Amino acid sequence: MSTIYDHTFSFSLIRKYISFTFKRYYGEYIVIGKENIPTGCPIIFAPNHTNALMDALAVHVIAPPKLSVIFLARADIFNNKMAAKALDMAKIMPAFRMRDGVENLGRNQEIFDKCVDVLHHNMALGIMPEGNQEVERKLRPLVKGIFRIAFAAQQKYGNKPGVKIVPIGLDFGDIIKAGKHIIITVGKPIEVSDYMVEHANNPVTAMNEIREKLKKSLNDISFNLATDKYYESFEIATEVCNTDYLNKLQLPNQTEYRFVVRQKIAKKLVELESNEPEKAELLSSHCNEYAEKLKKLNLRNWVLEQAPFNSLWLISDSLLLFWTFPLFISGLIVNFLPFFLPVFIRKKIFKTEFTGFFSSLQYALGLFTFPIFYIVQTILFWSLTNFPLWVSILFCLMQYTMGKSALKWNSKFQKLRAIMRFNRYKKSKPDQVSETESVRKQIIKLVMS
Repeated sequence: MSTIYDHTFSFSLIRKYISFTFKRYYGEYIVIGKENIPTGCPIIFAPNHTNALMDALAVHVIAPPKLSVIFLARADIFNNKMAAKALDMAKIMPAFRMRDGVENLGRNQEIFDKCVDVLHHNMALGIMPEGNQEVERKLRPLVKGIFRIAFAAQQKYGNKPGVKIVPIGLDFGDIIKAGKHIIITVGKPIEVSDYMVEHANNPVTAMNEIREKLKKSLNDISFNLATDKYYESFEIATEVCNTDYLNKLQLPNQTEYRFVVRQKIAKKLVELESNEPEKAELLSSHCNEYAEKLKKLNLRNWVLEQAPFNSLWLISDSLLLFWTFPLFISGLIVNFLPFFLPVFIRKKIFKTEFTGFFSSLQYALGLFTFPIFYIVQTILFWSLTNFPLWVSILFCLMQYTMGKSALKWNSKFQKLRAIMRFNRYKKSKPDQVSETESVRKQIIKLVMS
């Protein structure tokens, strides 16, 4: 009789395809601390939760190839029979909540027992310890379910090492768009056996202690902008001050270190709100004003950050874009449907409203649209031309690379437009630009002081 944690050949193939496509969905794929993943023991992966399915896939991608990872997901998405079958194939089990009906809560015991069985077979669970998902980049209170399962499974091992909770910090360059960065940070494993003596004496105390341990670990490896009142303005402040803080700490201007600096700034801003509320209020006011001024000028912070711009560099970039324009057009034509059809389906057919599902839905649709269109286009290319078969095969393999190149060309073009707009405003709207730059300096001064 097969079990959900069986590592079948078909699942292995699907996982390899997911891993291959997932890494290419992001412009930068960065993994930190992968050596912290233990082997030969029961594991509960505990990632922060902001990006729906992409959070679970990130764990699947970094897990050892032979380790099955079974996730829990909210029960209502299993209501559709086809969806339920697909989720079962993906090794996802339902978790019932009060909103799913009081009569269904009893079914959680069956799921609970399955989770313990998974761990007792030295496989892995993936549980979102926050319990729900929000797109704001801050940790929410951790629910008890993950720890109840951990302690129940650890009973088999007593006070000896057994079940380990592995915190996973996920940071996305953009919660919606492809081509941005993802940073997956694996924290030090939490040994559940360390809390078993206390659990025998006082289960509530043990639960609180291990919860605080996981909360601290996730806070250390994720971006936690822990404020309600000033979230949007503090988010602006972390972006505005990132490079200056990077230079202050003498760190290289790389995505990994920019993330580290954002963590430090976020912590400082949260402390500012608590210890110097008047200064926090002033900073918030400046951030809101800065956002309004940027909006009026149709500019982004990075433009002001990198100004002034070298004229020779702008000319050379313009010429490069001009000469490579045919490559952009060919890449766009070949990839227009596979790239934009998932977005169209998400907007017009599924009409998904929650931002946190956008990326997951587009990625899932792309798993089908890309190979289908590439194969169809290759067949058309082969049948409509007189080129040898090997040229058609090469064309098939080159389509995605052409698409990525087209996206990079467009990104560079948009940046060049923004720079030229800024240079134009420096002449036509000097006062507005000067005021915007002045507010930006005030924000940096408040944060850096």
